[in-house]
Amino acid sequence: MPVIHAADTQAHEMHGSRFTPLIRPSVGSVDLCLWRLEIGPGTEGVAHRIHREEAFVVLEGGITLTIDGEAARLAAGDAALAPAGSTIRLDNPAATQAILLVNAPVGFSGELLDGTVVNPPWVN
Repeated sequence: MPVIHAADTQAHEMHGSRFTPLIRPSVGSVDLCLWRLEIGPGTEGVAHRIHREEAFVVLEGGITLTIDGEAARLAAGDAALAPAGSTIRLDNPAATQAILLVNAPVGFSGELLDGTVVNPPWVN
């Protein structure tokens, strides 16, 4: 049975946020990727286009999620789905950290607005 212990995970830092992989192909997943996302206080996210859909659940704190120019404030317990091909940005304007659980399919990637393709190491 694949069990992922928090002590065995390696976090990745990008754009003022910390991504901690939990479920991904390197631990045996065929279809799903799941990671913990920590967004520091006062963090302005980086807009990027996602190639596959992505789901967000806020566990602690709150964020402003912008999908294709439409912003929504999400608090602990709220969830959102960003469709494949959409441009998204996650901001944390609060003075406290936000913690999310994020799910996307295997093969997930994104693209910065300058055309740079990002293949996140936390989904491999």
